Amino acid sequence: MTPTAQSTASARRVVFPFTAIVGQEEMKLALLLNVIDPKIGGVMIMGDRGTGKTTTIRALADLLPEIPVVANDPFNSDPSDPDLMSDEVRQKLEQGAEVPVNHRKVQMVDLPLGATEDRVCGTIDIEKALSEGVKAFEPGLLAKANRGILYVDEVNLLDDHLVDVLLDSAASGWNTVEREGISIRHPARFVLVGSGNPEEGELRPQLLDRFGMHAEIHTVKEPALRVQIVEQRAEFDQNPPEFLAKYQSQQQALQQQVVNAQQLLKEVKIDYDLRVKISEVCSELDVDGLRGDIVTNRAAKALAAFEGRTEVTVDDIRRVITLCLRHRLRKDPLESIDSGYKVEKAFARIFGVELPDDDAAQKNGVGQKLGVRS
Repeated sequence: MTPTAQSTASARRVVFPFTAIVGQEEMKLALLLNVIDPKIGGVMIMGDRGTGKTTTIRALADLLPEIPVVANDPFNSDPSDPDLMSDEVRQKLEQGAEVPVNHRKVQMVDLPLGATEDRVCGTIDIEKALSEGVKAFEPGLLAKANRGILYVDEVNLLDDHLVDVLLDSAASGWNTVEREGISIRHPARFVLVGSGNPEEGELRPQLLDRFGMHAEIHTVKEPALRVQIVEQRAEFDQNPPEFLAKYQSQQQALQQQVVNAQQLLKEVKIDYDLRVKISEVCSELDVDGLRGDIVTNRAAKALAAFEGRTEVTVDDIRRVITLCLRHRLRKDPLESIDSGYKVEKAFARIFGVELPDDDAAQKNGVGQKLGVRS
């Protein structure tokens, strides 16, 4: 690490390392798959208070490598991908102008509960536009979140209209602001992560369906694991640099694994028969629309890429299908989300496989261990 990189790292706020987080494998897997393929459509994390939701999401943003951005650009424009750059940068490049490039960490933007639509989407200064004839745009949180992670804690308490705006931008990759006949758009491609506590109410099924994946997290019940988590936290708080050094090689290995997966993703294939069976599961479960089919296909491919493979297996589908479908089964807004048992049963019957008995592990909030290849 160069002295400059070192000083930048030390100037940044210290974040608990992702690889040190104990348990909650379902949430960690869903987040990693969305980072590998943001088109999966984000994650809704529902679980008890104090289960490390925010800690995990901050840790994920910190784990990711630096990305190239156009210097002094409010939208974190990509210097080479037209879908991730503002119209202004694209025009400059088309005219053959040089654009200065910086490298910066992936942004994690926290959306405060009381945020207004102007704060989220940005505002147009009509006076300036009329008097000076320029499109005076004040970027909002969606501009800041482009190519990063947008985190909404207690998303179930957020105004439905704002949730709609966020989901629209996340799906299209663009944010458009219109006022008094003036229209401005900018790229807004981000991984949308919502979290909430089921005790405080659920999201409406129409909104819930638009989150790609749904992770359920539970308080770890096993005393030995609880002690391990408490000790780790105390050790981190006491001496963060020493604690980070202990996990540095694991962090680097996982970061490299994610980068490799992002590059490998376009080569991953999923057999036609497997795709038909995924759609059979969705059909049997009476899942509305085709989002469930699309997201399950994408997530299975991302998992194969994460593990360095170019062929999707039945086991890949087994590990992601519950995350992709469990929140799409509800028909009654007052009914709580099925824990995934229905999805697992339908999967086992259609794919003709027996499911492993990992109920005890799930109850402890541990689930299947993520494989980090060195």
